[in-house]
Amino acid sequence: MKKRLSLILVFILLFSLVGCKEKVEVKKNSDLKEDVKKADTVDRNQVFVSPEWIKSVMDKQQEESQDYIILEASWGKEKASPDYMEGHIEGAIHVNTDSVEEDPVWNLKSPEELEKSLLGLGITKDTTTIIYGKNAAAAARVAHAYLWAGVENVKVLNGNIETWKSKGYEVEKKINKPIPVKDFGTKVPAKPEYILSIDEVAKKLEEDKNFKLVSVRAYNEYIGETSGYTYIPKAGEPKGAIWGKGGKTADSNEDFVHKDGTFINLEEMINMWKELGFEFDKEDELSFYCGTGWRAAIPFLILYENGYNNMNVYDGGWLEWQLHDELPVQVGDPKGDVKYTTVGELSNDKAIK
Repeated sequence: MKKRLSLILVFILLFSLVGCKEKVEVKKNSDLKEDVKKADTVDRNQVFVSPEWIKSVMDKQQEESQDYIILEASWGKEKASPDYMEGHIEGAIHVNTDSVEEDPVWNLKSPEELEKSLLGLGITKDTTTIIYGKNAAAAARVAHAYLWAGVENVKVLNGNIETWKSKGYEVEKKINKPIPVKDFGTKVPAKPEYILSIDEVAKKLEEDKNFKLVSVRAYNEYIGETSGYTYIPKAGEPKGAIWGKGGKTADSNEDFVHKDGTFINLEEMINMWKELGFEFDKEDELSFYCGTGWRAAIPFLILYENGYNNMNVYDGGWLEWQLHDELPVQVGDPKGDVKYTTVGELSNDKAIK
């Protein structure tokens, strides 16, 4: 009797374990099905994309984006970049911001050098290139550089790595290496109009009434209280510059990025500018600049994905402008107390300590 009872208990226990295992497997399959659910297709010119869309690309659910690459953008090489080494999107390759710009004024690299960098990463003009970074401006800077070069389908994660992880998607810490290619597929730069030189800006400020040079900087930078940088000694702005906001410091972007890391949209940006008294028409040419080009890329991308085509980035920014003694500058707020002078008359004590 005891043997029979024991056998019955063993049978019940085994049945229970098998049943539990099946339930776990069903739940896992259900989760996997949800992961590979296809996200909506987005237009080629749409820059900011959701984590769900990126995951859909990774799961081969987007027919137009089968050839893709995911890049984590930050300064320094992989092992010197804590943003990359602490955990990145599966398969993501680190891209050093130095690969798109160079000193002494941190303008974009020459077409030949940038093309070499793109080929080394395995990127052609047809590669769907997905970029993200803890620093929103770093990702925007790389995205703008690639559009200038001629990459036709550039995307930026609307958020950051925390946005990605909040969806339950995995990260990894291993270093992923690119597979180089030999032919970019078009002449670099394919979109030279996306960049203005210092000479072009100076001329347009004097001659073109529809040209608007927009400062994407902190207010204390804009009015000349500080340069915002340890390596820029002079403070002020090119004469005629309009303030378009930026953040509290040269390292912040909170006026263009929500608290959750997502970027503001076109309507929010226009309303923000209206509150400053800055309005524009589509026939106006907008040229964005900051200290060295990072922050300026964000409003460019917002306008780009909304179909505007009369905008660019003044690549040299305040760093290059303040190197030329003869150029005109403004110190203070043009809406109130402002002084017009030249770079050569500015003091050299405005670098941050």
